[in-house]
Amino acid sequence: MLVKTIGVAVGLCAVGALAKEKAVDMSRHAEYKSGVVMDRIMAHKFEQWEAKMASGALNSTQWPRLNYTKCVNGIAEAIRGDALQTFRCKNMDLYDFINHATLGSPLATDEGASAAGMFQGTGFAEILPKGRLLNLGFLPAPAALAKHALWKELRGYKNYMVIGSELEEHGIQIFDMRKLLTINPKKAPVKFSSDDVTGHFKDLPLGRTHNVVINEELQYAVSVGAAPREDACGAGLISIDLKDPSKPTRLGCNAQDGYVHDPRIHLANILILPLCQAQCLKYRGPDKRYLGHDICYGYSEDSLTIYDVTNKANSSIISRTSYDGAAYTHQGWVLDPYNQEYLLLDDEYDEEAAVGPAAAGYPITYIWDIRDLQKPKNTGHYKATNRGIDHNHIPQDPTGAGVCEVAYFDIYPEDDKEEGGGLVGFAGSWTSYGYFKSGFVAVNTMERGVYLVKITKRERCKRVHA
Repeated sequence: MLVKTIGVAVGLCAVGALAKEKAVDMSRHAEYKSGVVMDRIMAHKFEQWEAKMASGALNSTQWPRLNYTKCVNGIAEAIRGDALQTFRCKNMDLYDFINHATLGSPLATDEGASAAGMFQGTGFAEILPKGRLLNLGFLPAPAALAKHALWKELRGYKNYMVIGSELEEHGIQIFDMRKLLTINPKKAPVKFSSDDVTGHFKDLPLGRTHNVVINEELQYAVSVGAAPREDACGAGLISIDLKDPSKPTRLGCNAQDGYVHDPRIHLANILILPLCQAQCLKYRGPDKRYLGHDICYGYSEDSLTIYDVTNKANSSIISRTSYDGAAYTHQGWVLDPYNQEYLLLDDEYDEEAAVGPAAAGYPITYIWDIRDLQKPKNTGHYKATNRGIDHNHIPQDPTGAGVCEVAYFDIYPEDDKEEGGGLVGFAGSWTSYGYFKSGFVAVNTMERGVYLVKITKRERCKRVHA
């Protein structure tokens, strides 16, 4: 997830009412399938991050611990008089901030930098009842560090945390969260080792994965984006049996649509760092042809691709659909897993490429009607209010006219004075998680560390008729 503001959109603003779904452009598809498009985007990202490294912007030790700061008149001034510690906000207060170095990942090693969070491994922190972060421990990466250690992908599975990475030979670690319950706060943080993991899945072509998806109900995980694309699985879906977390095993793979990119974790009050796409669910939607089937929604670079993976060894594609503005289909989420009618989708590069509804550089969330799995429809979109890049009531009005921004906290003040309230670039929030019962929202950033914020008021949207 690549955005400069953590916000909550519930229930109007900019819309696109006409359906814009379309067939995949096969004249361009070969360029996506070969990896040329992804390589171009990755080169652009590293160019920006290397410039930040040279300027010292990625030295997280420069950012001090912050205390509770109330949002007053649209501003949370964490340190009086310091523009870089003054955050734009709406209906959200700041509770805490801890930098990456404190959480276990210093700026750099000889092999690379911690631009995306926890370069050296995975940090664990507890959210205390009053909204402070308790640094509990750190689990190192199980392979020699290199620049692709920038990416970590974490998913909750029962009482375990499943940890993947783009780092070669990293594999997928399975860590039992119950180990954190025995830590004496006075002795925290604890340094874990590879011997502390319950299981370690290594049956990946190069030992790396871009993302990990969990279907807890059916007790399996899916590795997506497991390079290389030339492998028999084509960097598509690789299913992993988690019935025994100590012995994860491969169930099968699907290479029909090639590389699948980028879902969210559901735990109690434990924050795992860092995090982002496919989503796999037992089907309970209105398309009776697939009731009870195991369905995966994949975000496959230039399309929304829907799979039937009921038979892991022989899965199939139900539909593959592109849309106006497709530049790099990155992530999405089904609104209601128990009534699968609508889905939200983000494109990582449409703002940068200035195409479709995102041509002006304002992040777009595409709204999809998936009541017919064979013929999904792009019914509208929501346009954010600040320029940037999005890395990640609909059923009554799927055009987007019923969606508005009711709360936000801007964790990247560096470009606030730019036209449109921000720059179109890879900066700010790497990911966020807002499913804690306590109401806290954890935001992991590229440059600084982890912020903890909370919504103070949920305003009702005023309906505007076009």
